[in-house]
Amino acid sequence: MDATEQDAKKADENKVEALLIERRFHEALPEGRRPARRIKVRKFSDAAVDFFCWGKAHYREHPGSFKRIKGSFASLKLFFGAEPVSLIDAGMTEEYKTWRVNEYEVRDITIRHDLHALSKFFGYAILQHWTYSNPVHDVDMPSDGDAIRMHILTAAEEADYFARAENFPGLHDVGRLMINQGIRPEEATVIAKVDVDLKRRQILIRKSKSLASERTLDLTSEACEILARRMEGDSPWIFPSGRKHGDHIGRINSAHDSIVAKAAKESVCINWVPYDFRHTFATRIAQGGVEGGVDLVTLAALLGHESIRLVQKYVHPTAEHKKAGMKKYDRLIN
Repeated sequence: MDATEQDAKKADENKVEALLIERRFHEALPEGRRPARRIKVRKFSDAAVDFFCWGKAHYREHPGSFKRIKGSFASLKLFFGAEPVSLIDAGMTEEYKTWRVNEYEVRDITIRHDLHALSKFFGYAILQHWTYSNPVHDVDMPSDGDAIRMHILTAAEEADYFARAENFPGLHDVGRLMINQGIRPEEATVIAKVDVDLKRRQILIRKSKSLASERTLDLTSEACEILARRMEGDSPWIFPSGRKHGDHIGRINSAHDSIVAKAAKESVCINWVPYDFRHTFATRIAQGGVEGGVDLVTLAALLGHESIRLVQKYVHPTAEHKKAGMKKYDRLIN
């Protein structure tokens, strides 16, 4: 029996087992148990196609979230394949976690993203009567504390990195804009010249992830200098490239990888990614020295987040911050 025949046989066996499970539910009816809707047997890979069609419409205001879900499904479909949705249980989900760690050495944050995507899928699958329950609810998910990974650059790390980045003008300027303005890399690389107002020292960030991501930001002095220099030339984009909207995130990441590799040869460890420039901006402006940083609502607006809950991870008040805050309050009420 070849591999194709074996897969077909397994699929048939799984279908029979699913039908037996359904039969047991119906046999329980005379005992006064709640009736169960008839399960529609669907292969995971086939059901994923329908889920994507639903997700594209459901996440139309949050394309970034849908993109992450689709990214997770590349491995989910590979693992679960032709398995009937109704037979995927908590044990099989735990096996998936183990497989991802052992085969691909992924981090906790990746596991967390995968499980969130799978949980969304099972929520939809229940509505479609492909299964009775969501097995993700019965497995351990990495906590926010374990999953969130960010690196806040020190002044020395920042100076060394951008000295190395001088040979990569695109990465250098994108990184400096991120540290100065807190914008996302995908927002920086698609800046149109018409959205830059150097007289008012402002820039319009077009919608990228959600409605809140479209915002007007006041520019720092360094950001003004970078943008003024890049306003030259015929391209309508601040960061021109061969693609529409100047999207060259791949080049930015490749340049960063080159810097990391060269630094490693000098026994210098660069253990951060370009997105950490945004994290660095957020943490610095949130802390703001002993005089106190910006409030959470303002920080959320600057970062283009819809909820202040998403920005709380950047705020780490020290004893000095709290003391300064109470002194301010004391002056206010007396």
